Order: sequence, then C-alpha cells, then structure tokens
Amino acid sequence: MTEFDVFEEIELFEEIDAPPDVVWDVLLEFDSYPEWNPFVRAIEGTPAKGERLRVRIAPPDARAVTFEPEVVVVEENHRLAWVGRLVVPFAFDGYHEVRLEPVADGERTRLLHRETFRGALVPLLFDRESLERGFAAMNAAIKDRAESRIAAT
Repeated sequence: MTEFDVFEEIELFEEIDAPPDVVWDVLLEFDSYPEWNPFVRAIEGTPAKGERLRVRIAPPDARAVTFEPEVVVVEENHRLAWVGRLVVPFAFDGYHEVRLEPVADGERTRLLHRETFRGALVPLLFDRESLERGFAAMNAAIKDRAESRIAAT
C-alpha cells in the first residue's frame, strides 16, 4: 500500500426547498459565514478557478484549522470545488466539493457535500465523526438560510 492508496471520503446530502441559484448565492456569500455557518467559520478570497482561498473550519469537539486551498472548479449554480494540502502533496490532501442538483422542476435543490482525503497522514489526522457532524451542521444551516430567503419573497 502506498500513500496514494490511503483515503477516506465523507459524503452528505441535503434536500432544500429553494432553487439552485438561491442556494448558490448562500454558498458564495463568504463575508457572512461567521454569522451563520457553524462549521466553515470563514472564507476569504475569490471563488474563481486557480485562485487560493483562506478557509477556517471549526469541526465540533476538535481544534479549528485554517488552510489555503486552490479553487479547481466553479460552475455557477452547480458546483464549487477546491484542493487543500497539508504542507506537501500526498501527506494529507483534501478535495472539497459542493454540488447542487435541481429537483422538482428546479424549485428545489439537492445539495451534495463531499470531501475526499488522501495521503500518508490520513490514518492519523482524519476524524470522521467530528467532520461528518460539521458537514451536517453546515448543510442544515445552508438549508435554513436558503429556505428563509424563499419564505421572505
């Protein structure tokens, strides 16, 4: 087994009673993350392919971490993905993806939140339980915020 073989993946879904463009707007409002996002406490930077973001996460019952991933995919109203690394490639790499799929004639959204970790340090640093709770809390917060916007219109 090599460092390329060591990986873990978290994948959570959320059904949201709002169209993808509303959910996308919530997702990209980085300035307001500290107000409502219990997991990703801050994002600085521009969500554009090739750009670096500064991301601070605070998993439940775990130490907060700040890292600087590179944005690798931006598909408006559909998909945002970045890759982050711990110091050197293949030590502890994370591929983070949020995907929005329209359902019910585009009036609802199925949100997929996925993180794939790969590298030699995954067995030492990966905390599935804490990260899954963080992702679930963030998904629920996105749902609440997007649905509140629809209810207000």
